Amino acid sequence: MDDIRVKICGLTRPEDMDAVARAGARYAGLVFFARSPRCVSVAEARALALAAPVGLAKVGLVVDPEDALLDEILEAVPLDMVQLHGRESVARVAEIRARYGLPVMKAVGVASEADLPALLEYGRVADQLLVDAKAPKGAALPGGNGLAFDWRLIAGRRWPCPWMLAGGLTPETVGRAVAMTGARQVDVSSGVESAPGVKDPERIAAFVKAALAAGAKARCRASRQGARRGCAGRGFGWRCDGLRCFTAGDAGRQRCGFRSVMRQSTATRRRSRWRRTGCG
Repeated sequence: MDDIRVKICGLTRPEDMDAVARAGARYAGLVFFARSPRCVSVAEARALALAAPVGLAKVGLVVDPEDALLDEILEAVPLDMVQLHGRESVARVAEIRARYGLPVMKAVGVASEADLPALLEYGRVADQLLVDAKAPKGAALPGGNGLAFDWRLIAGRRWPCPWMLAGGLTPETVGRAVAMTGARQVDVSSGVESAPGVKDPERIAAFVKAALAAGAKARCRASRQGARRGCAGRGFGWRCDGLRCFTAGDAGRQRCGFRSVMRQSTATRRRSRWRRTGCG
């Protein structure tokens, strides 16, 4: 199980890009939507993208774009992914993906169970899904409104492609969101700002730290569950303490689950491992 991947969206200044890279986020989002306080011009986006360190993926957010706008953006800005955050049809998503040869992330707003089938439909043509809170009727922005949705709606669900959780996340709530939904990727914009469109480097760092900590706890849970499943197939007489498999008369301990284990007491092993990972 890989680390949580974090996307910080709506960057407008070179110092924002620096803060995102320092914090350890994987994606940097640039918004090309005039009504957003986070909108950047093509020239500004180009300068920001060129300043991004190697390994930080640049994502361009557009809303119901015409080909002319996409042509202008993609000819000038070295993006790694296009994020469609409007009412683009399934056919339009597939068309943009084929025309430009870049991975496409499609945002889908969720407010109730009735919105979930769209995730399956878009998941068949997009490279990634952004599972976001549905914007209220009459809202000026399709996203970035600081609104969350009921995470229980998507808990444990799977779609045809990787997905990212968004919608009202903050450094204070992202850990709970990851634990409840099982998300392996998270996106934030307004939740790490000191004012609309102004990113706060301390909140960016806190958000990434909280997301990674939640991911570490999820890995610990998966490892313990895998360890217990691992010894079950060895046959009658095998026991498992969650870290090692053994028989009653066996002096040696055998590796169990996803982790290599050393020959040390259960209590010592648990203390040292729990201290390193922070899970419990």
